[in-house]
Amino acid sequence: MSLETARKVLEVEARTLGEMVHRLDAGFERAVDVLFGCRGRAVVAGMGKSGLIGQKISATLSSTGTPSFFLHPAEALHGDLGRLVRNDVLLALSYSGETEELLRLLDTVKRLAIALVTLTGNAASTLAQASDVVINVGVPQEACPLGLAPTASTTAMLAVGDALAMALLERRGFSAEDYAALHPAGGLGMKLRRVQDLMHTGDAVPRVSPGTRLPDVIYEISRKGLGHTAVVDAGDRLVGFISDGDLRRFFQREGNRAVERVAQDCMTRSSVTIARNELATRALNLMESRRITSLPVVDSEGKLEGVVHIHDLWTTQMF
Repeated sequence: MSLETARKVLEVEARTLGEMVHRLDAGFERAVDVLFGCRGRAVVAGMGKSGLIGQKISATLSSTGTPSFFLHPAEALHGDLGRLVRNDVLLALSYSGETEELLRLLDTVKRLAIALVTLTGNAASTLAQASDVVINVGVPQEACPLGLAPTASTTAMLAVGDALAMALLERRGFSAEDYAALHPAGGLGMKLRRVQDLMHTGDAVPRVSPGTRLPDVIYEISRKGLGHTAVVDAGDRLVGFISDGDLRRFFQREGNRAVERVAQDCMTRSSVTIARNELATRALNLMESRRITSLPVVDSEGKLEGVVHIHDLWTTQMF
């Protein structure tokens, strides 16, 4: 019985979203235009279940490049109205469009010339009539067996809020790098860390000159413990790279003569590199696709700035 009820709920909500796809019209485009042109903050307001959905929408907007906060309409009537200022946009959520606490905000909204975008299930409501833009999120039925608890209607509001946030993200040209800057902690933040946050620098970076004898190359690799060394010229520009594997293959090929040779005889000249501001995920992808364990980090002039090792990525629990 419970499974049957659950399936009916999901079917109603899925059907609701399918209908919303075809119902979106020019009003959605106008809402995106208003929010994109906002010189203040996108202030989201709603009561009850709509308020809970509004909090999530506001959080999504803020994390994807649109400054936003949630304003509780009842608290606004007891002093928080001061948080609304000119150049803000108010995104109001009310399925009935007649929520008293929201309607009592209208005088302040109009006095401050704040644009009002409303998500409602009643396009003829008082709130809708006072709005600059209305998006109709009306549903033919709730998923609640009693037809009372907001279910399909709140799902529709949440989905349209997500759609607004993603449309704004694209309009702003918001990138993965921008997203990383707003998510420095947690699982997302770890996945979006940059190479410069994880790379070895300074004396921790193994490096030798092209003329360094191979016994000294081996010593440098062993001393730094990363399984490789960079080969740099007098200007610290990267000219090659030597891994443990390169050394083993070179000694197998050259035999006893190898100890008389120098770094430039053994090094890989066209080594794969990465810039310090690249995402660490790209470093991992490069290492996995090239089947290597380290990447030299160089600047725009080819100067060695550091090195990132695959173990640095694994031990940060990024992936």
